Parts: sequence; C-alpha cells; structure tokens
Amino acid sequence: MEPFIKFFKEISYKDLSKVGGKNASLGEMFNQLNPEGISVPDGFATTAAAYWFFLEQNDLRSRLSQALDSLDTEQFSNLNEVGRKCRELVLGATFPEEIRREIEKGYRYLTTEYGEKVSLAVRSSATAEDLPTASFAGQLETYLNVSGLHNLYNACHHSYASLFTDRAIKYRVDNGFEHMQVALSVGIQLMVRSDEACSGVMFTLDPDTGFEDAVVISGSWGLGENIVQGAVNTDEFVVFKPMLDKAKQPIISHKLGSKAKTMVYAEKQEGELQSPADAIVNVDTPSEKQEQFVLKDAEVVQLARWGKRIEEHYKQPMDIEWAKDGESGDLFIVQARPETVQSQHKNQAFFTEYTLKEEGKVLCSGIGLSSRIVSGVARILHSPDEIDKLQEGEVLVTRKTDPDWDPILKKAIAIITEQGGRTSHAAIVAREVGAVAVLGTDNATQTIQDGQEVTVSTAGGETGYVYEGKLEWSEKQTDMSKLEKPQTQAMLILGDPEQAFKYSFLPNDGVGLMRMEFIINNSIQIHPMALRNFDKVTDKQTREKIEQLTHHYPNKEDYFVEKLAEATSIIAAAFYPKDVIVRMSDFKSNEYANLVGGTQFEPNEANPMIGLRGASRYYHPLYQEGFELECRAMKKVREEMGMANVKLMIPFCRTVEEGKIVVDLMATYGLKRGENGLEVYVMVEIPSNALLAEEFAEVFDGFSIGSNDLTQLTVGADRDSGLLSDIFTPFDAAVQQLIVMTLQKAKQTGTKVGLCGQAPSDYPQYASFLVEHGINSISFNPDAFFKGMENMLQAEKEREKATTAAK
Repeated sequence: MEPFIKFFKEISYKDLSKVGGKNASLGEMFNQLNPEGISVPDGFATTAAAYWFFLEQNDLRSRLSQALDSLDTEQFSNLNEVGRKCRELVLGATFPEEIRREIEKGYRYLTTEYGEKVSLAVRSSATAEDLPTASFAGQLETYLNVSGLHNLYNACHHSYASLFTDRAIKYRVDNGFEHMQVALSVGIQLMVRSDEACSGVMFTLDPDTGFEDAVVISGSWGLGENIVQGAVNTDEFVVFKPMLDKAKQPIISHKLGSKAKTMVYAEKQEGELQSPADAIVNVDTPSEKQEQFVLKDAEVVQLARWGKRIEEHYKQPMDIEWAKDGESGDLFIVQARPETVQSQHKNQAFFTEYTLKEEGKVLCSGIGLSSRIVSGVARILHSPDEIDKLQEGEVLVTRKTDPDWDPILKKAIAIITEQGGRTSHAAIVAREVGAVAVLGTDNATQTIQDGQEVTVSTAGGETGYVYEGKLEWSEKQTDMSKLEKPQTQAMLILGDPEQAFKYSFLPNDGVGLMRMEFIINNSIQIHPMALRNFDKVTDKQTREKIEQLTHHYPNKEDYFVEKLAEATSIIAAAFYPKDVIVRMSDFKSNEYANLVGGTQFEPNEANPMIGLRGASRYYHPLYQEGFELECRAMKKVREEMGMANVKLMIPFCRTVEEGKIVVDLMATYGLKRGENGLEVYVMVEIPSNALLAEEFAEVFDGFSIGSNDLTQLTVGADRDSGLLSDIFTPFDAAVQQLIVMTLQKAKQTGTKVGLCGQAPSDYPQYASFLVEHGINSISFNPDAFFKGMENMLQAEKEREKATTAAK
C-alpha cells in the first residue's frame, strides 16, 4: 500500500503522480539543489493515496461525480452551485484517523528538527498541475502561518476542498482534465518569516516577450499572497543572465513599486483553533517602506543565480516563488513550476506589428501585456459574483483579480486592473488565455464608464493605454521563417528600452543607432546640468520637480547616470552580443531647454539646428559637465554591467580637430578608444565629414551616414521646412556624390560605414544605390524593417546579376 505521507527528503520529480507538481518540485529541489546552497524549507507531503483513501472512507467519489455531472459546461450557469455543493461534501466528511496519524508523524518530525513553535505553510498540489501546458496558477488554496496540530488537520481538510473551488472546476474543464482522475496532495512546509521581510516571484525569462536571457524578479513586503492576488504593485528587477558571473552589476533594471499593503501574521492566542483564512491579515505599508526597494542588489543577484540554476536543472524556463526570512535575513525558494506561456510559443515564426492610426483621449494607463490592440465594451465588475454581467469579447475593468476570477477571464478580450504587476495572478492568467492586459492603473474604475466603448493598446512597449472610443489601427503579420537575409547588415534604429526585448526577435544584425536623447527625454526628464548644479537652480517649481524625480537618489548626478545606464543596458542586453551603437545626446539647444531645469542652462540661439550641437557642445563650458555624466553612464554600461557590445557615436562633428578633442575628453572620463574593445564612431552629416573622410577615419573607428542633415547642409534647405520639400530629396546628386565619396574613402581606410534612415525602406532604388556602392549596414525603424530588408535583398540580387552579365 502506498504511504499517506512522504518527507521532502524522500521526494523527487518522479513522484509527480503521487504528490503533484508543486510538491514533487519542492522535493526535487530540496534533495538536488539544497546541497548546492539553494535554500528550500523542509517539509512533507500527503500523497494521492491519502486523498483517494479520504474519498473512499466517506463514500465521496460517486457523490462528487454526480454533482459535477450536472455542471453546465457550455455557459457554466450553475458553476457556483456545483462548486459549493462539492466543497460542502468534502468539508462535511470525516477526516480519517489513519491520515491524521501520518500527518502527526510528519509534524512531530518538523517540531523535533526545528523547534516546538514551528509555523507552517500548507500548499495544495494537484497531481495534474504545473505541467508545461497548464499552470493551475492560483487554482488551489495555500494557507500560511498554520501552527498547532489541530490547525494543521483543519488546513489539510480545507486543502482537499479547494480542489473543488469554482475556478479549479472550470480550469479542469477548459484544459481537458477528468475531475475524478485528479488527486490532491497537501504540502506542509516550514514557514519562512517573510511577514517580517519580503517575498515575491521570479521568472527565468521575460514573461511578456519570451526573451530568454533575462531573469525578472518582483517583490513586495510581507507574505507573498499579495503578489499572486495582484493586491500590490511590486518592485521589479531585471537581471541579464549571461553577465551573472561575469559583470560587477548584472542588474539591468530597477523599478520601484508602491507596495501599499503588507500581509503579516494575524495575532492569536496560544493554542487557539483558527480558520485557515484567519491566520493572516493585510495592513497598510508605512510610507517610508513604500519608498524602499524590498531587496538589496546582492540579494537580487543571489536570487537570479538560483533561478538560473533551477532552470538549468529542469531544462526549461521556470516560474519561481521566493521569500526572505525577517528573523535570519536568509533567502529561500518556496515553489518552482514550469513557465507555461512563452515556453509554449518560442518557436512561433510570425511577427505581428500593431499600430494605432489615430490619436484618442487616454482614460488610464498601466503595465501593458501582449503587444496588441483591441477594442470593446468596458464592463466594470466589483467581484467574481457578477460574472453574468460580462459578455464574450468585452473589456473587464476591476480593482484587482485573484484566482476566484478565473472562470470569468476567458470571456474578456482585455483585462484592466487598478492593482497588480507583471507577475500577479491577473498577468499570468491574461497571458495564458491570450487577453490583452493593462495592470496597476490606480484609477481605471473611476476614469472608465461601465458600458463605454474603449480601445486598449499595449503595442507601444511596457506601458499600456486605455483610450476613449473605438480607434482605428493596423495589423501587419510577417512570417519570419520564410525571410531571406541580405548580406548587407540589416540593423535597427531604437530609442525605447521597453520595446527592446520584443524587437530582438527580428532577424537583425544589431542596433545601428540608439538615440540617447529619447531616453533622456522620457526616462530622465531633467537637464544634466541642472542635476550637476542643483544648488544653482533658481526657479522654485523647477527645484521641487527635480526633488520629486530624484528623491530616491541622495546624489542627484547618480539619478542621471543610473537611469541612462539601465535604459541603455536593456537595449544592449536585448541584442547581445551584436553591436549596439549608442549615439551620444543630439538635442539642439532649444530641445535641451525643454528638459526640466533646461532653460537656465541653455543659450538662446537664432538657429539651433547649426548652433551649439553635437561634438561642439560636449567640450563647451556650458555642457561639458553634462557630457561627463553621459560618459559615466556609458562607462558603467560597458565596464560594470558587462555590455562590451556597446559602441559609441559622436554626432555633428564639424572638424577633425574637434573629433580629436572629444575623443581625448572621453578618455579622461574613462572611455578610452580601443580599451576593452571600445570603438567610437562618428556621424557623417556635414559635407566636411565626407570631404575629409580619410582624416576622420584616423580619429574614429566607423562612420554612420545621417542623410537628413547631410542633405540639409549640402543643398542649404531646412529639413523641417515644408516650403522646401521639393528641394529636400535623398536623390540629390550632390548629396549622393558625398555619400559615394565617403564609401570609397572608407573602403581605402578599412572603415565600416552604415546609414540610418527611412529612404532605403521607402525607395528600393535608394537601397540599390547604397548596396551598389558597398555600404556595410543599413539601419531601419522597426516598422520599416521588413520592407527595408526586402529592398536590400532585391538590390543585392540586381548587383549580382549585373556582375554576372559583365563577365
């Protein structure tokens, strides 16, 4: 006869049919990974045999089957009634003495080993759960802070009943599991005192895009149920796996969440018999703790290393729960299951681009999932009991979701919540059912009207937006498996880190232009000189705005350096080890003035387009200290974060002498050309760059042709003037002659040349012109990438045909 309990030290992943996926995984890690230093709390599990014995002793199998046979599996109109009846049958049954004795044996082992006052986590583990195609995320109950033998019996009995929650019943129907062929194992595990510290979730890939080189860790104060339930907006950290054991700082992103609630132990009297649900309570998080990250960097890295090792052990991406003990300060892994969404779609060859064709009024915004656009009628629901209000294809709007909402979520075309992060229950289920989601909006139920038609867009990166009314959008699908790659390098133009992981899946050769000013404008917002000279900022409102944005940074310069470094490193990581060419900031003085604090530090120029711009600005007293901050950020990216694939590019360099000054200045700031493989490029956007290309090649490692500025300065036409649009053309003979000159001279000096711009995708003949004269790479905006590649391929075939004919 099969035993009724198995200790973790006796369990491996082979026992999945006996103790379910959750407990099999705990036993596997306890035995195989604990010895390597990955801490997993000890415990034991009741077996499937105990569950079947419970049913037999109470003659429950036939009665449960009868109740479940009455379920309306089309509309689920009687789901509440069927679920309630099943749970009443289980909870009304006698918990057999034979099972109690075995549980007591396990309990006595834990008290002997770890002390009489052990507190326990009781986790429900179904024998069909945590398989690569179905997560059972949050389907079954977990009871925390269970103490005393009688409370443990009670929690185990309630765990059996949780196999028949409404959500679990519907989940089995949706996933084709036979109700009476799924058993329940109860995992009894030592509690980690995360009520006095923090806990969270870790994915060993990016859960939104499937990017496999990232570990994404989220966390909040207190017990972890708040995160699963989406009750808090969490802190989030992204770690770059390839640099875990190579770089000083492999964390490429820190995001502070509000963490408004903290789940802690409820007060109780010694020996008190307690309902499992009453052992924990949610309290408000003090404001000073909301402003702190829950983990130190060293702890983030430790968790990421553990996550990577767990992934290697299971040979697949994993979804892991972690906890920190507030008494010992130690970290623990308390659950690990296969990741069930991205891992199922990683071989998908289609790349779909969604683009809004019109602007609309933004009702709210939050964390966006799925990179799509949908529209529908908004339905505000306050609890899962209102399931009948939501019709198929409508937009669910609610404060938060927990597993009780699961029967509803498949109906929704989009899910909008006020609370919850990328690793919350709502996020996991939204990915699994294929719904667009905008989470953690704070105010969706106030700004959206029930019955209002809305458009939900998550196509623009990590931020999702809900717009008033039905807007028009376009969808473009490309089958990447059928794409032929050109010999000329096809690279990307990027400035938005939130899009980087998604676009890394394009068949690209790296990033030919990363616009630093996009990051400064969107992520940093403050003029670097206002940070460097904050004591000289005179405007009261400006000072208040800067204080508000930088209040987590005692040194205001660090705000600029760290924000810029992290945003750059996300793009560099997404395309690693391919080249990512970062152009140092290329604002004009009027654009710099628009930054917070900028007006005080910028000159008022009559013609900013050809004024204090690019290289001239970097060594000028008005901005040199700001350039130093840019250099410090890039040094951090390359040397501390390990992104040696980052190359740097200087824009608008008027003279060879100016180029030498800037390269020497960079060296004084720790960015020495040639050191640690550092290459420094220059933009070719002034006729002098082409005319003196050999001399510029002695100062720089590569050229990037900026055709818009080159055209402007060659034909003397303002590139922004609609009145001169007939003159401003990429096919101007003088401009093309300068480009040919650059390419010929670069070939003689062995200097690589690329071009970044729209013309090669808009005009096949322009791509043909560049390919014919030996361009090394062409960079495109993502929306023009496939068309650009097509034009390059056609140009290469034409050149090959012409060469063959000439022979």
